[in-house]
Amino acid sequence: MDTAGDDTLGRFYAEVLGLDFVGQQGDVGAVVGDVEGKGIAMCKVPEPKSVKHRVHVDVYADSVAELSALGASVVLPAEESGFEWTVMRDPEGGEFCVFPRDPVPDYRFFQLVVDAVDAHEIARWWGEVFDATPRSHDSADWWGVEGIPGLPFTALTFGAVPEPKTVKNRIHWDVYADVGDMEAAGAQVLRARDDQIGWTVMADPEGNEFCVFSG
Repeated sequence: MDTAGDDTLGRFYAEVLGLDFVGQQGDVGAVVGDVEGKGIAMCKVPEPKSVKHRVHVDVYADSVAELSALGASVVLPAEESGFEWTVMRDPEGGEFCVFPRDPVPDYRFFQLVVDAVDAHEIARWWGEVFDATPRSHDSADWWGVEGIPGLPFTALTFGAVPEPKTVKNRIHWDVYADVGDMEAAGAQVLRARDDQIGWTVMADPEGNEFCVFSG
C-alpha cells in the first residue's frame, strides 16, 4: 500500500485490522502485521493520492463509529446506498469499505476489491493463475476469485466500472510465482528483480501492478 506520509496510515490500518504495527523491515517499508502472508507493507511514495482508488480493501469492524474514532471519514453510509457496507476514507483519502459484524472476526481483512473494465475476464485470468474458480456475486458485473490456496482473506473480487485505469494503483498484491510462467499467461514485466529490489514488478492484462517473489 502506497503512502505519501509518515507512519500514520500504517498505524491506522494496524488499528483497523487488529494487527501490530511492526515498522521498517529491511528493504521493505513499515509493515502492518507480523505474520507472513497476513501483513500489509507500507511503501513510501512522493506523490499523494489523486484519483479514486482502483483497488481498495474491505474490512470487518464492530461499527462505523469505531473507525471514525480512529481517523476515518464517511463517504457513503449504508443507510443511503442500501448496501450492507459503508464507504469510508482513510487518513490519506483512500477509499475502503466497512462491513459491521458482531462479533468481529479475529482477522478483519475481508477482501481485496479491484475495479475492472471486464470483471469476468480478469477474474477468470487470476483464477487460472491461482488455480481457483471465479464466482459471480449476484451480478455479471461482480466476480470473486475465492478459495485461493494460502490467501488469508476471503476473496480477490473484481467489479466492473466504465473508466479504464489511468494511474499507478496505490494498493497492489504480492504473489509467489515464476516470472516466466506469469509472462506466458499474459502478464507484463514492469521492473525486473535487480540489486535494489528482491522481487519483480509486473502488471496483469488490465494493467494492475503486482509483485512476484520467486523461490
